[in-house]
Amino acid sequence: MQVVSSNEYPAAPVVLDRLSVKFMKQARFVPLSLNETTLRIAMADPNDFGVIDALKLGYGLEIEATPGREEDILDAIERLYGAGTQSLEMIIEEAGRDVYEIVDEGKEDVDHLRDLASEAPIIRLVNRLILKAVELRASDIHFEPFEDELKVRFRIDGVLHTIETPPKRLQAAIISRVKIMANMDIAERRLPQDGRIKLKISGREIDFRISTIPTLFGESLVMRVLDREMLILDLAKIGFPEDLLAEYMKLITQPYGMILVTGPTGSGKTSTLYTSLAKINSSESKIITLEDPVEYYLKGVNQIQVNAKIGLTFANGLRSIVRQDPDIILVGEIRDKETAEIAVQSALTGHLLFSTLHTNDAVGAISRLLDMGVEGFLLSSTLLGVLAQRLVRVICENCKTQIKPDEKLLRAMGISPQEAEGVCFFAGAGCEKCQHTGFRGRTAIFEYLAVDTDIRREISKKSDSERIKEVALAKGMTTLRRDGWEKVKQGVTTVSEVLRVTLEK
Repeated sequence: MQVVSSNEYPAAPVVLDRLSVKFMKQARFVPLSLNETTLRIAMADPNDFGVIDALKLGYGLEIEATPGREEDILDAIERLYGAGTQSLEMIIEEAGRDVYEIVDEGKEDVDHLRDLASEAPIIRLVNRLILKAVELRASDIHFEPFEDELKVRFRIDGVLHTIETPPKRLQAAIISRVKIMANMDIAERRLPQDGRIKLKISGREIDFRISTIPTLFGESLVMRVLDREMLILDLAKIGFPEDLLAEYMKLITQPYGMILVTGPTGSGKTSTLYTSLAKINSSESKIITLEDPVEYYLKGVNQIQVNAKIGLTFANGLRSIVRQDPDIILVGEIRDKETAEIAVQSALTGHLLFSTLHTNDAVGAISRLLDMGVEGFLLSSTLLGVLAQRLVRVICENCKTQIKPDEKLLRAMGISPQEAEGVCFFAGAGCEKCQHTGFRGRTAIFEYLAVDTDIRREISKKSDSERIKEVALAKGMTTLRRDGWEKVKQGVTTVSEVLRVTLEK
């Protein structure tokens, strides 16, 4: 009898009730086709009549056994019936059948909860959600408990999407499963907790930062996905325009001074700073970072994790760093007067210091530091430049189509009809590749404030933001919206997307 060739194995699984993957692997067979009377299988040993008789009795069908190579059969079983091939709906349904409702989560026995979280369907469900998040390039996985449902949402390209709504009765088991993976205390459900998981997915190591917080209807859990391969250590690929890139490269190669990157949470500040450090990292210089938390590991860089519980704050850590003879320092964030003053002193004493602030625009960083109590003359002496940034979604290349612009949106952007004339506007129609959002991936838009003699004079005089902005604009500073408009003209993003992430005062 002829051996089944590798291309004869089915593209989709032949579904048979009660047929376990374990049994197929042990007996080394896989179903090829099924009709009303006959089940055709590929079998490593077609003379194993015990297996053939068991299938006959179990399904009341004629069994046609064809010889197949063992490795082909095992590959087909994994491809067709492996955990990664089941749909989330199937896994949730399976978990719903096997896991019973927890009536009172507060009094639930911890051992029983641990047992529920360790059952195969729950493990498969959590694994599948994590795998799907990585496949969809999600930055965060949200498990959100409500009165009658548990929502699972992924943040993809900065926007949340509801992925699944598992039955409410699975809530405690799912949350406990993630907490077990992160070595967190599953008995403690009244206080916030933090944890970390490292997993190998598709041949690459991915870190997950876990955070739980008690809510009215149970613990809310968020998993931050830290995939180092998603970190683009190339300033041009991040979205820097050519003219700004040349100016920024001059800035980060200065021997000393302070460089600030500003923007809200999730605007890509960390990526820009890591890329900047990677660009200037060399065997001749020592780089030390102080972060909360350390998101990615950079080769050749000394990275320190802030730990307020033991007194290792940004301010205390920065004092110690200066005694380590660094050339370049990265302080994750300037949050208070003490950190701000030590940062300015470090920049004054011959160190190149990078840091971030949560402000709406570049000029706002100056006002924030002055408000914190930093002396104007010290700030004007140390500050080299401020980069404000936002992330905008990129139009999906697969479904990109030309559109007619919305005049209201153009007016909101401050774009005149004359300026919009001759510009080709694009948007994504929505397709499988972009999950029907019309966008795939993100790029940055920037506002760069170069601190020159005129700006230093205004800082020393403690001028307000409006005055400093006026001077900067007169000297040719490009605002976030204007940089966004350039990317609209290039067909990279849309007007509505730029308006979504920018605030015009």
